[in-house]
Amino acid sequence: MKSINLQRTESLLMELIPEALSHLDNSLINSLAITGVNCKKGKYDAIVYFDGSDFDKKEIKEVIYSLQKANGRIKSDVLTATGWYKCPNFRFEVDTSLENSKHIEDLFAIINKDKKTKSSEE
Repeated sequence: MKSINLQRTESLLMELIPEALSHLDNSLINSLAITGVNCKKGKYDAIVYFDGSDFDKKEIKEVIYSLQKANGRIKSDVLTATGWYKCPNFRFEVDTSLENSKHIEDLFAIINKDKKTKSSEE
């Protein structure tokens, strides 16, 4: 169970990181959808999840590279907005939960279709 302060930090970062990205000149990442932030205890490290459903594997590598390259600028914007003494180190990863839930929805649709065709055959 996460502390309330840690949850607040994650929530605040969910707001501030997309804002920081929007100020960048890189069109690949300046409108990137951030889907989650997972801070470790002590707030020294944070995993930032983004929606990669619009990208292929090669583009995802480019996105992650661009995010890592902009990491210092993002941290600087977060520090300016919050007044914190120290900002977590960000690690960027693709959020696969959206893809997994779509896959599950597709499976349910197939099952439902199979049930309908079986009941119409009887």
